[in-house]
Amino acid sequence: MYTCIQHSHVADNLLHDATSNPETLIFCSQTLRSKVQRDFEELPSEAFRQLRDSLNNLLKKFHKGPAIVRTQISIAVAALAVHVPAEDWGDGGIVNWLRDGMNAHPEYIPGFLELLTVLPEEAFNYKIAARPERRRQFEKELTSQMEIALNILTACLSISELKEQVLEAFASWLRLKHGIPGSVLATHPLVLTALSSLNCDILSEASVNVVSELIHYTASGSSGGVSVQMPLIQVIVPQVMSLQAQLRDSSKDDEDVKAIARLFADMGDSYVELIATGSNEAMMIVNALLEVASLPEFDIASMTFNFWHNLQVILTKRNFDISFGDEASIETERNRRLQVFRQSYESLVSLVSSRVQYPDDYQNLSYEDLKEFKQTRYAVADVLTDAASVLGGDTTLQILYMKLVEAVSSCRNEQSEWRPAEAALFCIRAISNYVSVVEANVMPQVMDLLSKLPHQPQLLQTVCLIVGAYSKWLDAAPSGFSKLPLVIDILMSGMRTSEDSAAAAALAFRHICDDCRKKLCAYCKQLFHIYYTAVNGEGSFKGSAEDSLHLVEALSMVITELPPEPAKDALEELCSSVVTPLQEVINQGPEVLEKKHARELTVYIDRFAYIFRYVNHPGAVADAVHRLWPIFKAIFDLRAWDMRTMESLCRACKYAVRTSGRFMGITIGAMLEEIQGLYQQHHQPCFLYLSSEVIKIFGSDPSCASYLKNMIEALFKHTTCLLTTIKEFTRRPDIGDDCFLLASRCIRYCPQLFIPSSIFPALVDCAMIGITVQHREASNSILTFLSDIFDLAKSSKGEQFLSIRDSVIIPRGATITRILVASLTGALPSSRLETVAYALLALTRAYGMQALEWAKESVSLIPLAAVKEVERIRFLQALSDAASGADVNVLMIPVEELSDVCRRNRTVQEIVQGALKPLELNLVPVP
Repeated sequence: MYTCIQHSHVADNLLHDATSNPETLIFCSQTLRSKVQRDFEELPSEAFRQLRDSLNNLLKKFHKGPAIVRTQISIAVAALAVHVPAEDWGDGGIVNWLRDGMNAHPEYIPGFLELLTVLPEEAFNYKIAARPERRRQFEKELTSQMEIALNILTACLSISELKEQVLEAFASWLRLKHGIPGSVLATHPLVLTALSSLNCDILSEASVNVVSELIHYTASGSSGGVSVQMPLIQVIVPQVMSLQAQLRDSSKDDEDVKAIARLFADMGDSYVELIATGSNEAMMIVNALLEVASLPEFDIASMTFNFWHNLQVILTKRNFDISFGDEASIETERNRRLQVFRQSYESLVSLVSSRVQYPDDYQNLSYEDLKEFKQTRYAVADVLTDAASVLGGDTTLQILYMKLVEAVSSCRNEQSEWRPAEAALFCIRAISNYVSVVEANVMPQVMDLLSKLPHQPQLLQTVCLIVGAYSKWLDAAPSGFSKLPLVIDILMSGMRTSEDSAAAAALAFRHICDDCRKKLCAYCKQLFHIYYTAVNGEGSFKGSAEDSLHLVEALSMVITELPPEPAKDALEELCSSVVTPLQEVINQGPEVLEKKHARELTVYIDRFAYIFRYVNHPGAVADAVHRLWPIFKAIFDLRAWDMRTMESLCRACKYAVRTSGRFMGITIGAMLEEIQGLYQQHHQPCFLYLSSEVIKIFGSDPSCASYLKNMIEALFKHTTCLLTTIKEFTRRPDIGDDCFLLASRCIRYCPQLFIPSSIFPALVDCAMIGITVQHREASNSILTFLSDIFDLAKSSKGEQFLSIRDSVIIPRGATITRILVASLTGALPSSRLETVAYALLALTRAYGMQALEWAKESVSLIPLAAVKEVERIRFLQALSDAASGADVNVLMIPVEELSDVCRRNRTVQEIVQGALKPLELNLVPVP
């Protein structure tokens, strides 16, 4: 506290010192602003007037600048106003205080105007360490003083050089969205000044901001909405529409055009419901928005994209306003609207499709420029899907096909001019989900054109991607499957051309095998040939190891469709191609296997994971795993120290267990014995993760009960010995995460083995130690585990173990509650509030009044200097209501407010955590 006052005092003195240089003034003004925002409550109560007067003097001193210093001082005064109730400023609060200051010292009006501008902005500034209740009160104070503020601004309009500043302040007050009637604003001098300023030769930025805020204001619910604000809308819209010609005015600079475009985009976004009626006036706005979309600068044109999406949602939704009458009338109205906007969306498709073309200098683009270009393409793809929703995919395809034909002709004339064709194909790919899978007019021609295009890498990548995007069409369309040899040749070329085209080709091959799997069963030999050519190095596959997994997945999905015997043979052949390189390494002896780089092993093990995941023949997969187990065991035994290899191998085993289930037979026992023994030595988290999968599949199987019980007791016993302090949780968060994921699985799938066991209380104690670990996944797993224990009564399997649970939880209940309250109030990041709150709610629902008493004891530990009694009561009441069955969302507002109060600055947070002591499990309350 002393340091805070000292810093504020030094900064204040230097700001008053006439000899301070500009850098000192800027630094000190920022320091003073920060101290008022965050640490004001540490000052003695009598310091307010002294601080207010000092800030007032500084505001006068810097009324002419430097601007940055004046702004920081203004924010400091506004922050002070957030902290201090209106009555402390005198009659009428800070706005009246400000008005009196302006009247008494008109020469300082520029400084006071800046304060008037930042006041409404600070109402929503959460850097200010004010209590939620005070923040709400401040917003009410400002809205009650709106009329006085607007009168001050209106009076200042007479000073012509301050007009921009006045309008900026007006825009700021409009953001409060206080319900001033549209009829009042429509004739208000501030509104008329802003609107008239739009037509000046030099466009006023402040006037644009005001009109933009007015547009948002008229559509906001708090202002009464569009119908109430119609008088104001009828004034705004004609004024903005009169600016349309300036969009084409070459004498206007880009910033002016951007500002005008922003107003049209704001109108579109705010009045989209009105525009969707398709009236003549609405279509004038739509045409203006099309003109904005046609402007060459993408950042301007893209301002309209949100409007086109929202309009599409309204036009295509099924639940039209009931005022249209019966269902037939609603359908008629929907079709009428779709017809009205048809031409607009057709124009939009033509306008945006050219924006995805690679630039001439694409090879020289920086990483950031290339990233921006890709984001542009994604944005355009979204607009095209909006258009396809309104027009229908087949109609949109027809428009884009005409562009493709035009582009392909230029591509043939000049081999280097591949970019327009690539752009057209990118757009056709974007709408693939909207094109009929039996479309017969355009898609056959598109597929035929693909083989005639040059094999330029970027173009070939997009060609491969479009093949994958239309895989359902290849399966369903009358002429689709006949095109398959053609597209397979294209994909093979893609695999040999570049890394990007190989990745696209592999992905496309996966899509084709997924969607055409039934038809492809007859072509297994050819598919294996493609696989060997690409994956086993017989061809020149340019893709990565990750890309090759798409090919493994593709073949696995076709094998799934085969009858049992052919499937078993095909699976054996596929596994054989993968296991051979691993077998060769193992045959070279333990030393060679131990020294291999992990990547040399995981590239093959990951393929097994995909095979076991996507070949859905449980018995065949179980047989394959049984045959492969000696190789897997050798890798387990000699590479258990290597996390990457173990994660890969456990992933393969996980999918084997998931697919094969009870077909695994004796192999599962050997697998569990292996990981149980290795975990004691090497503590690999993935062993716990694999155990979770086994519990999910076999947990309820009585024949497995004995060795599953031994396994979980051994794994948990060792883990609780590892994780004895919060430092150990922080050092080994993955073990904590996977341990408590496994524990939650045990509660769900085999509570009969887990809850009566001697390890259950030890694991609850371990969870209490780790709740406040900062690692997100580990913390969430622990909190979910505790919630699952508290919710045990919801499970039919768990009900019989409630007495055992209670004997463990009740003695620890007060401590668990204290740690959870500490987590809510600062021990964990605020992003975890929902998870922590649910755990506390589940505890309260399980133990009723007893839990509420625990919560009351915990909250009472927090000093009243940090949390007021009324805030405690509000939180406990909400917890009580939620425990009694009220909506859980009712609890979240008081939880968020308690959290906000306890985190409002560092000093308060330290006080709260010092009182709750979440890391002390045996805290004895002071009598």
